[in-house]
Amino acid sequence: MIEIYTDGASSGNPGPGGYGTILRSGKHYKELSEGYRKTTNNRMELLAVIVGLEAIKNSGEEVMIFSDSKYIIDAVEKKWVFGWIKTGFKGKKNKDLWLRFLSVYNLHKVRFTWVKGHNGHLENERCDELAVKASQQKSLLIDTVFETENNKPDLF
Repeated sequence: MIEIYTDGASSGNPGPGGYGTILRSGKHYKELSEGYRKTTNNRMELLAVIVGLEAIKNSGEEVMIFSDSKYIIDAVEKKWVFGWIKTGFKGKKNKDLWLRFLSVYNLHKVRFTWVKGHNGHLENERCDELAVKASQQKSLLIDTVFETENNKPDLF
């Protein structure tokens, strides 16, 4: 079983943001994080999960994802995201990341566990620390899809 702990952060929402991810399996432990100059908390929460799943080298693994994001857990566990696919994500945000998520989610046997954020859960607190620190770096990446979709000029 591979455990993935995740958290996302955004200051301003939208604003500078980052994600933190921990992968753990037996004696193996890895931390991942990156920051973006303009993004949202939900995008960073989802990206944390994606990056964790993408870091797994073999397909077919049993994976338990620990997240404090009801947005992600409900979308998957209540199967909303599969309905969104059928409607082409009409009226839904983060289509690019949901499609990226589904491409790696389908490679594994994934389950989710919700953890209450900012409640002393050791790995969740560490992921939060990684996400916030990443969002405060001097050199931040560009969340290209978000910035492109949200910087279209008003024509009327």
